[in-house]
Amino acid sequence: MAKAVTAKPELVQISTAYGTQKEGSPVLPRNKYTAIRDDKPKSNDEAKRPEFKVCKFTTDAIVTEGSDIGTIHKVCKNPDCPIHHPKKVNGASANDAQFKAEQEKRRREEAIANATGLRVLYAIGTAVPVRLMKRDLLFVAERMVNLLDENRAAILAKQHGIKKTKENESVGKLFLAFLRRAEESTLGRAVVEAAVLLTASRGNASHVLRDAAEFYKVDVAAITTTVKQEFASKEKAKTAKKAAPKPPAKAPAKTAKRAAAA
Repeated sequence: MAKAVTAKPELVQISTAYGTQKEGSPVLPRNKYTAIRDDKPKSNDEAKRPEFKVCKFTTDAIVTEGSDIGTIHKVCKNPDCPIHHPKKVNGASANDAQFKAEQEKRRREEAIANATGLRVLYAIGTAVPVRLMKRDLLFVAERMVNLLDENRAAILAKQHGIKKTKENESVGKLFLAFLRRAEESTLGRAVVEAAVLLTASRGNASHVLRDAAEFYKVDVAAITTTVKQEFASKEKAKTAKKAAPKPPAKAPAKTAKRAAAA
């Protein structure tokens, strides 16, 4: 990734995560650019979507944060682009509702993909057999955890129920302390999980996870289906809660007394 940026300094650096970057960071979060898809639209309606259109501002970008780090994509980062950011008409974009719906759909798909990935990683971990001696597993686990950045160390710690209790604590140090008290089976699982996360940080995360799942015979399709069902249930419950009628307002105390007297 560093070589690519050095060789082509004009490459836009992007993140696959939404949010706000730190001040001075050259990396654009997902909500600050439109990713241009390489595949062709499957219908006329799909062809109208912004991600299938190329504009004069389209440029190459490299993912430096999030998933699929190091991959190159076509993006438009111009907020005034008439194709990817049409001007407002009468206070609202002509296709504002459709655009919001598409954004929500993409966010949902990413949330499902992230939840599925974490579930697959957990299934891989539970499938790891005990092979090395405890001291060997601890030796490898400690060094692999030290190679992970804080975010991935937090993911690994979460898989084992380890969370920070104080703001100034390091989740990496908490997890290392946990490993020193852990049994061999837990150490073996942590080694494989750390290997998956470490490899994913240096290549195509989805391919790394898929290869590990195939090796440990984890049913990714079944996990994906379960996660989608869970998301659908949550959305259904959320919709039902919004649609529920509000209880009638109570009558003022004086009005209630008059009604009782009558």
